[in-house]
Amino acid sequence: MGWWDSLWASSSNNDPLRKLDPKLREFLERESPVKYSAAQATQPRAKEEQPAPTITEVEEEQQQQRNAPVVPKESQFQDGRYAHLWKTYRPLAEIEAETKSDHEKLMDVLEGYKERKSQIGKAALENCALEQVDWRQCMSNPTVTERMTMCRDQIRKFEKCYMTQTRLLKALGYLSTLDRSPEAEEEIQMHADTLYHRLMSQEAEITAAREEGRPIPRFPPIIPRLEQQQHQTQQPVEELTQEQQETLKARLKKVAEEDRAAEEQAVRAEFRVKAEVASRVQDLWKQQEQERQARKARGEETLWDKVTGTFRSDNGK
Repeated sequence: MGWWDSLWASSSNNDPLRKLDPKLREFLERESPVKYSAAQATQPRAKEEQPAPTITEVEEEQQQQRNAPVVPKESQFQDGRYAHLWKTYRPLAEIEAETKSDHEKLMDVLEGYKERKSQIGKAALENCALEQVDWRQCMSNPTVTERMTMCRDQIRKFEKCYMTQTRLLKALGYLSTLDRSPEAEEEIQMHADTLYHRLMSQEAEITAAREEGRPIPRFPPIIPRLEQQQHQTQQPVEELTQEQQETLKARLKKVAEEDRAAEEQAVRAEFRVKAEVASRVQDLWKQQEQERQARKARGEETLWDKVTGTFRSDNGK
């Protein structure tokens, strides 16, 4: 029947043991330490039929391997030296995060919120460096007029710069998110300084127009009002609670008309940051409750878990 097999190809043609006597083949399959099947014989051919990777794919894979960092960024030698010593390296912040208690995690969130206020003040002081220099020079070597006025003009100029820069930094979202790079934060700081100097030049033009009796020029607000931003971005504006609306109105009454758009954005930015902090605190509490329930299920509930569980149940009532 060999001529019949040559006409109709079948999967049995791939089996090298197909010509053996059935009894001999059964004996070999039973006694052989390596079990053989016809499917194994077809595997090499299946591998041979797979298309070989193209030159472009090989080059891309090699490029990815070359770009992959051999050692972490903490290593002084980025050329790959002492790579074997860095295989088990873990950043200290990652290890400390795993060993921190629940109270320490909560304090980190609150300290981060306080640190943001401090960093905004430092950024505003950096942008007002020239005004600080003028104030110091006036205090160290004042003229007769400056001595009589006690450097009042320089002090007002510095205070205006500091308050305006702080307002602009908040309105532009400086340090409002955790995943933003330091380069992006620096760009926001520089943009706030640019907006401040633009505002000062506009005020100078208005003052000159009043002194010369010309019509007072009109300028668009440094930061567009909320309605304009909503129209440009096509995004819904976050709704404020009744208490937040009252706070916003009280804050806007204390500033000049030309500064109210920036002040509104700054206040809304503060509300967003507070909401984000509150959300993180809620997530920590939820995670702590899940861990407490897991310990309770394992029979490892501590005394502190029982105390906190009692307080939570009382608050739930």
